[in-house]
Amino acid sequence: MPKLTWDNIDDIALSLHEKFPDLDPTHIRFTDLHGWITALDDFADDPMKSTEGKLEAIQMAWLDEYHESRS
Repeated sequence: MPKLTWDNIDDIALSLHEKFPDLDPTHIRFTDLHGWITALDDFADDPMKSTEGKLEAIQMAWLDEYHESRS
């Protein structure tokens, strides 16, 4: 898998869902989300380049993955 950057929203969401399959992403804080993203093995971007908008987009994409796995 290529290295992840903040622009790889769907790939990051999938990686988070695979790592935390039973976690409902609506019940997490952005500070935790940021830490989990930057700790992913394939993440290779500057942690300071995140924005609230990008974190929110990742959270929503992760929520889609979460709901798909429940249906």
